[in-house]
Amino acid sequence: MILVTGANGNVGRNLVRELINAGEKVRALTRDPATTSLPDSVEIVCGDLTRPETLPAALQDVDRAFLFPVFGALEGFLASAEEVGTRHIVLLSSDSVTFSQPGWIGERHLACEQAVAASGMSWTFVRPTVFMANDLGWTHQIRHGGTVRGVYGSAAMAPVDERDIAAVAAHALLTPQPGTAYELTGPQALSQIDRVRIIGETLGLSTRFEEVPRDDVRRGLLDHLPPPAADFLLDQLAAAQTEPTPVLPTIEQVTGHPARNYAEWVAHHATNFGG
Repeated sequence: MILVTGANGNVGRNLVRELINAGEKVRALTRDPATTSLPDSVEIVCGDLTRPETLPAALQDVDRAFLFPVFGALEGFLASAEEVGTRHIVLLSSDSVTFSQPGWIGERHLACEQAVAASGMSWTFVRPTVFMANDLGWTHQIRHGGTVRGVYGSAAMAPVDERDIAAVAAHALLTPQPGTAYELTGPQALSQIDRVRIIGETLGLSTRFEEVPRDDVRRGLLDHLPPPAADFLLDQLAAAQTEPTPVLPTIEQVTGHPARNYAEWVAHHATNFGG
């Protein structure tokens, strides 16, 4: 039995489908089973990584697990997993742990990695760069005028499709290689200006990127992020103006298929953008 935590998330729901297609028995952990839309063959259980008392029952008979990184809340899960005999943990981490200055976000992902490594179970870390799915935050602006307002529009990153992250995580669960860390990028380093243009070209929409002051963007980020996290993300964008994110071949090496490009991702999410 494989347990998937964060089963309603961008990676989790795709991972569940990957595992089902591979013929595995899958249990999905979610805080609200009523809102979950997963294949009928999936066993859905109610649980929360921040409430350790909900986890022992969810982990019964689980030999492998995909762990979503809830900062500061993994110890209860890991203790229960070790107690029931779970053999292998695949942790969703971040490429920020490899930075010379990991920053607020990287340091918290490092703490998650260290907790898993210290648990006594074998592990694999999946370290994607920025998700293409982050750009779903632009949907309202694209639907209402087509102008995406942001800062550091020329910053070139190599965003990765959530389906490719899930495919690598599935590989790590199906054929565990203990002690492996997979660093993942998309197939192209694209600026925000490039990505907004590709959305328009792919969906036949009129789109453009408009540069606004950093402080304006920061205020918006503070609606859902602590100040150190907002500053880290903005600093990362600023640095990518002169140092684009290197493109890595990991996804194709692991899965056997090329990483999906940005236009493919946009087409997959056409209804979100109003295309």
